[in-house]
Amino acid sequence: MSYKIIKAAFILLFIFFLNNLQAAIEYDLYVAIDGSAEYISVQEAINASKAFPDKRVTIHIKPGVYNEKVRVYAWNNKLTLKGESAENTIIAYDDSFSKINKGRNSTFHTYTLKVESNDVIIKNITIENTAGPVGQAVALHVEGDRCQFFKCHINGNQDTAYLSGEGSRQFFKNCYISGTTDFIFGEATVVFNQCEIHSKGNSYITAASTPQDVPYGLVFMNCRLTAAEDVDNVMLGRPWRDYARVVFLNCEMGCHIAPQGWSNWSGTNRDQSAFYAEYGNTGAGAVTSERLPWTHALSKKQAKKYTLKKIFTGNVKRSWMPSL
Repeated sequence: MSYKIIKAAFILLFIFFLNNLQAAIEYDLYVAIDGSAEYISVQEAINASKAFPDKRVTIHIKPGVYNEKVRVYAWNNKLTLKGESAENTIIAYDDSFSKINKGRNSTFHTYTLKVESNDVIIKNITIENTAGPVGQAVALHVEGDRCQFFKCHINGNQDTAYLSGEGSRQFFKNCYISGTTDFIFGEATVVFNQCEIHSKGNSYITAASTPQDVPYGLVFMNCRLTAAEDVDNVMLGRPWRDYARVVFLNCEMGCHIAPQGWSNWSGTNRDQSAFYAEYGNTGAGAVTSERLPWTHALSKKQAKKYTLKKIFTGNVKRSWMPSL
């Protein structure tokens, strides 16, 4: 047999091997707690997913309550977690600061779902910390860039959603987020579009820690701010760190929002660097006549700077737009 024939046969064998290897990669995985799918837990399916895939991997999660602590690792980029409905597809866990007991930073270990990777999409899922009103207890912890959440319910009490990662951008649409104190917090640039923000107690909605050189922090667009029946004194936010940035635009604010609207973090002078602003909001809680003097009412011209395109594509080298 000639060298050319041997070489050709080797190449064909190599191509056959690669094709079979590619075919063995699962891009759609299925989870059912009742055992009717290949995996019975969300974490099990994540662990089986290809690292750094060449195209998106989707984990389809059938209805059920998945009592587990879930972590999407940094190598699980381009991953979608897709439930059938947020009402019936639930990931729940009950870790809290005191239960974790790892010292002063215990809060950051309490998550129910932690997303460390980029380009993650989560749809139609409830993510819940069921510890109750026992102090810090995170439901959702996101560190990745370009992460998106659609029609999700994110429920907790104090510190429900920790949206972190310096330089990270995240997007929430048609989501329901509930909590008591500082229940949306962190340093990421985040847009909440057409979401319901539900206060369970008289406290603070946001606690941003926006880095000094980041032009946008937490931005709420066309959202509804609601509250439990006995809640009547809620602040839009307080600055967790210097340079915190939070803006509410065209939102409907219930009467539970306090007339002063915002608060400084007690014992600090963070009000001197924070940027808290409002524009075009409606409802009993949107009246700005008694807002604190260091907060802002945007002009129409200033409000035009708050578009998805400007927020997410302002840096040409890192340009990105969420899936609408």
